[in-house]
Order: sequence, then structure tokens, then C-alpha cells
Amino acid sequence: MTQPPPPPPQQPPQGGGFGPPQEQPPQDQPPQTPPPAPGPDLGKAPQPGYGYPPAPQAPQTPPPAAPQNPPQPPAGYGYPQGAPAPQPPQAPQTPPGYGYPGQQPGPYGQPQQAPYGQPQAPYGQPGYGQQPGYGQQPGYGYPQQPTMPYQPQAGQPGGGKKLNAQMLIIVAAVAAIALIIGGGVWYASSGKDEGRENDTAGVSGGTGGTDDGNGGTTSGKEKAPSDPSAKVLFQVPAPEVKNDSTVVVSGSWLTDKAYVKSGIARIVGYDRDKGSELWKLPLSGPVCQASRHVTDDNLTAILYQPAMPTKADPSHGCSQIALIDLDAGKRLWTKTVKTGDQLINFDNITLSGKTVAVGSTSGGAAFDVSGKLLWSPKPADSCYDAGYGGGEKLVAVRKCGSYDQRQLHIQTIDPKSGKVISEYKMTEGIEYASIVSTNPLVVAADVGDSAGDGSGISDFFSIDSKTGKLRTRISAPGEQFAARCEGITRVEACNLLAVGNDRLYLPTEEHDGTGKYSQTNEIVAFDLATGKQTGQRADAGDGYTISPLRMDGGNLIAYKRPPYDKGGQVVSISGTGFKETTLLQNPATDAVRDVETSMSPEYSEFLYAEGHLFMSKVYASKRSTVREKEYLAVGFGTS
Repeated sequence: MTQPPPPPPQQPPQGGGFGPPQEQPPQDQPPQTPPPAPGPDLGKAPQPGYGYPPAPQAPQTPPPAAPQNPPQPPAGYGYPQGAPAPQPPQAPQTPPGYGYPGQQPGPYGQPQQAPYGQPQAPYGQPGYGQQPGYGQQPGYGYPQQPTMPYQPQAGQPGGGKKLNAQMLIIVAAVAAIALIIGGGVWYASSGKDEGRENDTAGVSGGTGGTDDGNGGTTSGKEKAPSDPSAKVLFQVPAPEVKNDSTVVVSGSWLTDKAYVKSGIARIVGYDRDKGSELWKLPLSGPVCQASRHVTDDNLTAILYQPAMPTKADPSHGCSQIALIDLDAGKRLWTKTVKTGDQLINFDNITLSGKTVAVGSTSGGAAFDVSGKLLWSPKPADSCYDAGYGGGEKLVAVRKCGSYDQRQLHIQTIDPKSGKVISEYKMTEGIEYASIVSTNPLVVAADVGDSAGDGSGISDFFSIDSKTGKLRTRISAPGEQFAARCEGITRVEACNLLAVGNDRLYLPTEEHDGTGKYSQTNEIVAFDLATGKQTGQRADAGDGYTISPLRMDGGNLIAYKRPPYDKGGQVVSISGTGFKETTLLQNPATDAVRDVETSMSPEYSEFLYAEGHLFMSKVYASKRSTVREKEYLAVGFGTS
């Protein structure tokens, strides 16, 4: 659904002054974990998936002059539905290995190697070229690594286009023998759950505020400053990575006092304004997955490896479940779950109320924040909880049946007991689904593998969480809308979208702007009761592209990625009239813009609250060149 990212920019600013250097990761080597336990044998066929590549970077200089094409946005870009869409341009012929189900090269030309925090594919495991999903062995509970979209060449107006069918076939064939590497990404937002206004990573719903009688709610907490001009608050240097490896550094959170970010086998709390270290929490191994949700008392949950990977043993499995106090910088407890005498490796983790829930192909488990085990996989089950969506409610994606007769059960469950409150059975044959929001309940799926662009979305399902009945189904063609979900193993990994006011907010795909070779897009709204567009549209502005971040009461918080000669913006869009208010305006200098555009909404974690915008990467790698300075995170703020 999203256009491939632009080419890397020129060199970011050199020198210090942007925050403290990170220390080297601990080299502790706890005892190795036994192999993961097999899950229920349901005849699950291995399936490939899509993922997120290294953070794209925007050009520092304007694109070269060439004949201008008049802007012709297709149907669905906020215009009346049913209008005929123009024919899309022909896709460029791209070398094999850069397509959607293709082989991903190592970051910046590095040798291929599985990232720390993510295991390597077992020998003999089927490669990509199968549709859709990860090349995952049944029962192991962790995915193979995703692919990297096509990188357009410098000077191509508007970035690269999607591959044609012939090229996809070629790429898939090549990729069948490839070892895939990469890192997962999710959108993040500030704040907490438990009765608070919606703030669950830019996607989960809940109206927030008070109904204004016009289909929206009252304004949120984020207020426009007298001067929205922002400056760089600090930058966190990228950690050193050895052996040409890729290390997962997923997870970032924002509390009242601290910006918290995962590093290599550690989590660090930084002062929100100065970037100085407030605390540092070492871990025995890299973080695999991190919950996007935070409790009222600033607790969150992570999955991590029990030991540091080595060249001989690149992964120890994601078996360690931990509860983290983001205020104190402490690990309150670490738990594991076994099947027989073998540890289960989990794929995803979430938090709802006082419950931490984890899912895998071996089934799901949950703990109270006190550390008490609430439930765990039952070996005799013919179905299993592949994953959970958290936030205001807890929703399970439960898989039943064999691969060729798969049926997904979307279950709203009691987070204390695991008792099923309601259930919606998706059409048989849909292999994967993603939880976009738990309240209101919205699920995304690629029905019949029809999205065709690796986004994981062809349709959204609005479900009544009390009765389990389908309210409406929303078609979201990949050529029109730019949201994306993984859904293969991380059922909550959706970004570039938001839910609130009983509406689904989606960005359109980029299309021609009014300037020479400029690209732009819009955010449009769908009614979750009727499935129809509301007619509301927020324009990015010429040269900008706009992406939803999260809800703020009845308002939508969105980020505008800048053109080559301006700084990015954070805006608040009112839920009723869709009026835009600028909350933050980043500097337009080349040096600052290069750092800003080294992160992107598609492939990085974004957090905004109270005049502070934080961007961070989700994996670190050893660069093939030392000329450019890399950053793990960057913070912007208004005065």
C-alpha cells in the first residue's frame, strides 16, 4: 500500500552536541535455552510475509527537471467513490531481490546475516516465493526475516513504482533460496491505557473525550504552542554492532519524565529535554518484541533472548517475558512458559489492563502484572492463540484447522480469566489477521492475497466486540491506501492508520502534487458503522506526505514528512471539521532535515506528546561506510 521509500540522503551532521554516546552492550552469556517446544500439529504450511527495511532517507537536493505530469489522483483519494481512476504508470524493471517477496540485501550492501534478536531460518526451510507469510516452521514460534522493498534510484520523480506481475514472479523465484534478514516496526504513541484516552501506538480506538453530538468528540489534550517552531533536543548515537550483524532494538515509550528506548540488550531512559541518561537496564540478550501499551503506573512488557547471540549460535529464541517499570528503570520480573520440559519461544507481546499476554504457534499465555500465571497453552487443543491485541480490551486471534482449511476466530476475552466474551469467525481460508484496534474492534486482513503489494491489507472488518457480529467490511485497495499490517506473527503490528470517533483514518497513496515532481497525499475517514467514507479529508500539502500517528481524544495526531527544502510537521486534525492545527514545525536546514528524514513513518517508531517528537530505529547494523553518522533516536521539541 505504501510507495517505496526515497533514496538515502547525503551525510547527516557530524560532531557532538546531540546527546550522550551509548556504552557498549553487556557481553553476559547466560546458559543457553533448549530448543523451542513444538506447537499443535495442525498441518500449518510455511508462509512468507513482508517486513520493514532499513529506514529510508530523503534526498538533500531537489529532483532534476523533467516534463511535468498533471496531478491525477485516483478514486479513493478523498474524492467521490466510483469515479474512474486513471491508468497507473508501468512499473520499472527492477533487479531481482528488491521486490516485495524477494531477497533482501544486507543493510547498505552488507553481507546477509540474521539479525540479533531474530533467529535464522532452519536449514531446508522453504524460502520466499510462496504466498503469503513467513517461512516459518510449525511450532517454533518465531518468524523468518522480512524482505526489503525496491529502492528507487536518485533522480526518479516521486520514488519507485510497484513491481509488475512478471517481475514479482522473477523475484519470487530468486528469493526461494534466499536467507532473509530485517527488522519489524510498529508505530508508537505516548501515554497509558487503563481508562485513559486512546493512545495505543497510533492505532487502537476508543473515542476519548465527550460526544459532541456531531459524530465526533471534544478536543484532546494536545494544545498548539504560541510558537510551534521546534529544535533538535538531542540525538542518541547508533550503538556499535560487530560482525556485520543486524541487531533488533525494537521498543520505545514516553512517560511524563522520560523518553525510553531499547538498545542492544538494554533499555535506557533519557531525559525528555536534555537527552541525558536517567537510568539503564541491562538485559541478558536482545529485545525481540516490545508492547506498545503502558499502564497508568508506567509499566510495560517485552520479549527478549536469554543470552547474546554469537556467530556459532545466532539466536537463543525469544522465550523471556519481562515486566518493566519505566519510571524506576527496573525489571520487575521475568517469566518463561514451557511445553513439557522445553521453553516456548513467543512471537508477540501485548498488555491490557493488568494482563501481559503473549502468543505463538505453540499457543498463548498470560500473566498478571504481579507475575501470576493466568493461562498457558494446552497441548491437547486443536486451536491455538497466535497472538493478542491489547489496550482498552484484550482480543485474541485464534487459529483453528489445517492450513488449507484454516479459520480465524477473533475473540474478545476477559483479561483476568481468559474467558471468551464474544467471537467472530472469519471466512475460511484467511490465514492471517491483524488487530488494528480493540475498542472499537477493527481487524485487517489480506483476503485471498488480493492486496498484491505486501501491505497485509485488502479489507478491514469492523466487529461488535459485545456480540461478535460483523458491523461492516471496508475494502481498502492497495493502489489507493497506504496503511500496512504484518499480521503474520505480530498481530498488533499495524501502522500508518488510526481508529477513533468510531471511524477508521487511512492515508492515501502518494500521487502527483501541483509542483514539479512533487508528491503528496491525504488522510480520509471511514465510518465503522456503515463502511462508507465520511467525506472528511486532510490534505498533506504539496510536497508533504501525511500519516496518522494516534488519537488525542476526538482529534487525530498526524505527522507530515517534508519535501527536500522544508522541515517536517506534527498536526492535530479535529474529529469534526478536520481542521488542521500545527503543533510542531521542525527546522528546514539541510543538516537537521537529513537527520529527520533518516527516519520514516513506515519503518521507524514515532512518539509525540506535549510538544515533543521522538523518532527511533528498530534495528541497528554495522554500516558499510564510516563517512555517515548513524543515530538510534532523535528528539525534537518546541520551546
